[in-house]
Amino acid sequence: MSGFQVQSKACCTRPPVTLSGGYDYTLQGKYVDINGLKTYVTGNPKATRGILLVYDVFGLYIQTLRGADILASGYDPVPDGVGDFQVFMPDFFGDNPQDMANFPPKTPKQYAAITKFMTGPANPPDSVKLIGPLMETICKDHPEIESWATLGMCWGGKVCTLVSGKGTIFKASGQFHPSLMALDDAIKVTIPHCVLPSMDEDVKFMDEWIEKLKVASPKSYAEYFDDQVHGWTSSRADFNNLHNFEEYLRAYRIVRSFFASHL
Repeated sequence: MSGFQVQSKACCTRPPVTLSGGYDYTLQGKYVDINGLKTYVTGNPKATRGILLVYDVFGLYIQTLRGADILASGYDPVPDGVGDFQVFMPDFFGDNPQDMANFPPKTPKQYAAITKFMTGPANPPDSVKLIGPLMETICKDHPEIESWATLGMCWGGKVCTLVSGKGTIFKASGQFHPSLMALDDAIKVTIPHCVLPSMDEDVKFMDEWIEKLKVASPKSYAEYFDDQVHGWTSSRADFNNLHNFEEYLRAYRIVRSFFASHL
């Protein structure tokens, strides 16, 4: 079964969340150029653990950017004792991410536009080709970082899974609300991998995927967030709902602790 067939309907139909009244949040990081890609970098510059963060198809949404800050340094009101990471989030799509005007899609033209984007600029194997050179540059510029993990969201989870096989630079990987999944991806994972599906994923398929993952990589971890929508940790995060915000934070705590135990 093709990986492009196994995804939640919400992945390609649910629009991003625009927070009511806007959102007053001061980013903790900065933008730098790495191999021609605008890249959000955040975290303690003295941290010796690094994370490559791969966003979803909507790009640099404020909810995703805040997630990068939390991934790097935690959330002060609820400390987790995990310590600091340096986080790097490349802007693969630049000024042309998936067009949210097509969500939810209602016309054949909108469905066609979404498919064109997913098989064009967002074709995962093409993005995977950028990861090696990108990491080579980052490692050269940041010799203080001794170990690496990678985390992806939706589309980004597919990319991270594809770079989690034999010979990878990463010691651990993970994904929030996965999509574009294929069983062949799971059996090729060679490092501890954390997967946190939402309520919108295909449970039967996810169970099979996770089962194969744990055979391939026994130190992997999975936990369903049964009352959260696909995208709850990134562009579809709803900070106006207290429970959803708490589950957003909990997801990041799980991944921070998981990475800390393997880096």
